[in-house]
Amino acid sequence: MLLRSRKLTFFLVFIALYCVVSVAQAPAPAHRPTSTPYSGDPSIFDSPGRAERLQINRVMDILGIVPGKSVADIGAGSGFFSVLAARRVGDKGTVYAVDINPEAIQYIDARLKKEDLHNVKTILGKEDDPLLPAPVDAVLLLKTYHEVAQPIVLFRNLRKSLAKEAKVGVDRNGNGTDHGVGRDVVVREMKEAGYRLVRQEDFVKDGMDYFLVFAAE
Repeated sequence: MLLRSRKLTFFLVFIALYCVVSVAQAPAPAHRPTSTPYSGDPSIFDSPGRAERLQINRVMDILGIVPGKSVADIGAGSGFFSVLAARRVGDKGTVYAVDINPEAIQYIDARLKKEDLHNVKTILGKEDDPLLPAPVDAVLLLKTYHEVAQPIVLFRNLRKSLAKEAKVGVDRNGNGTDHGVGRDVVVREMKEAGYRLVRQEDFVKDGMDYFLVFAAE
């Protein structure tokens, strides 16, 4: 009986050690999928009626984008949202149009010159840091989160550039590869980056969009 008990103990210890080693040797989980950034003609984002379809005025109301405020448009692309925000904040406000694509920055610069807008500053950011030069009152991350490869690091770095009570708006549902990210994934990643969900809306009834608002903890 004693020999059988020792054999059983040895067997259980062996199984436990095998499980530990197996877990240790298991490959690290892959990063969640991201979408390939759009590389075509940026003017496609300026289709007639887009602002109304996406209810951008309502989005900016929720984020408190009013005259005199400072706003960061991260993943600015064609500058579509940046220009709308610039008209909202007026001459006493500032919009930072951030993108990691130099061609996008060039496109926005040409657009600003054409539209004679002087309250928008373009910034060539990094994948993990928007490199904002001053605190902002609101952050737009519209139709963009799915392209961010390092969202947790990016938003941790963003926190130092948030003014008191600043709000961050995120939208676009999906699975990571289809130009969207699931609501629960965004909430989980933002929480890990040090943010809390303060409001959520679903006012674009196309089955693909939500609007989440976060604030730094």
